Amino acid sequence: MSEPKLEHVNITASDPKATARMLRELFSWNVRWEGEAKAGGYTIHVGGVDNYIAIYSPKVQTAPKNNNYAMTGGLNHVGVVVDDLDETEERVIALGFKTVNHGDYEPGRRFYFHDADDIEWEVISYS
Repeated sequence: MSEPKLEHVNITASDPKATARMLRELFSWNVRWEGEAKAGGYTIHVGGVDNYIAIYSPKVQTAPKNNNYAMTGGLNHVGVVVDDLDETEERVIALGFKTVNHGDYEPGRRFYFHDADDIEWEVISYS
């Protein structure tokens, strides 16, 4: 039996096209699918061949939560592994985001940033 693997994560964003564009620019991912979604919303799937981020936007937007780490069921962050951490950080900064919490740890290096919807992303390199 093969090991289970994560196929996708579904996040809610105010502008799925802008979030998809950001992910494509940062990680060279592709749009796998987009279209109408649950409850009159809209979704874009962005990623690679085996996994992706589903970016959902509901028909009616609600106010964002302030602290996902304190809310049961909240999304704390999404981690993405890259080959070149420094190059990816340059792309993040060029898009106007602030990188924080840089760290070297066994077995890699990382930094975090918050996107326009305040979703936290961790970028990691094991190279």
